[in-house]
Amino acid sequence: MARRQLKGARILVTGASSGIGRALCVRLCQHGASVLATARREDRLQRLQTDCASLPGTLQIIAGDLTLDAHREAILQWVASQWGGLDVLVNNAGVGAIGRFDAAKQDRLRHVMEVDFFAPVELTRHCLPWLRKGNRPAILNVGSVLAHRAVPNKSEYCAAKFAMRGWSESLRVELAKEGIDVLMLSPSTTRSEFFDSLVDTDAQEKSRSLGSMSADRVAQLAVSALVRSKREMILSIGGRALVWAGRLFPRLTDRLLGKYA
Repeated sequence: MARRQLKGARILVTGASSGIGRALCVRLCQHGASVLATARREDRLQRLQTDCASLPGTLQIIAGDLTLDAHREAILQWVASQWGGLDVLVNNAGVGAIGRFDAAKQDRLRHVMEVDFFAPVELTRHCLPWLRKGNRPAILNVGSVLAHRAVPNKSEYCAAKFAMRGWSESLRVELAKEGIDVLMLSPSTTRSEFFDSLVDTDAQEKSRSLGSMSADRVAQLAVSALVRSKREMILSIGGRALVWAGRLFPRLTDRLLGKYA
């Protein structure tokens, strides 16, 4: 299969104000793409726009809360009026939470699911008519290794990412005949501000993981997934080891994760 060309591609990236989203916007602009970046923090988006001004591509911004239908509508109005089509949608925005499920309020689960699953699903629903007008269109969903193997004390996040993965697999088959690729990127722990804004999480709670990866490295691999139309990528060796351990030795993995927690 021919490699996807990013130069001139019209790409919408959510969660672009920090972390993976920000790094990915920079990488895409370096490849000459036309990027629309969205996130809640307008000041961060403005700084990103300044940082990308000298790069071969272009970056426009639109600030707002992706969980609100009004903001999703505003994004699509911009796409319709400025581009008239969409080549790539990157569903990257997300939040997390740490702590035992039985110690949490129900709002924590609802918040995580709203941001990590319902918002990207509904944005995708809005975008599909414009992706059908795109060139070699694709949807890139940024998931997690925890979409493949759940761990304790992150039940809400795991639930949202498992939902994202299941939906992605179904959507991939539904859209295959239309030529719209559905790709899934599954990072492990990423060094970013993600853990600074956890939902309903005690300040003493810490995320435990085997190794980590920089946001820029994740962005680099995301670009590679787009270019090569890689349907699914688990990015780290530790992440792949966890997934295979869970598949081959489920009881042992459960016991070890229980002790680790």
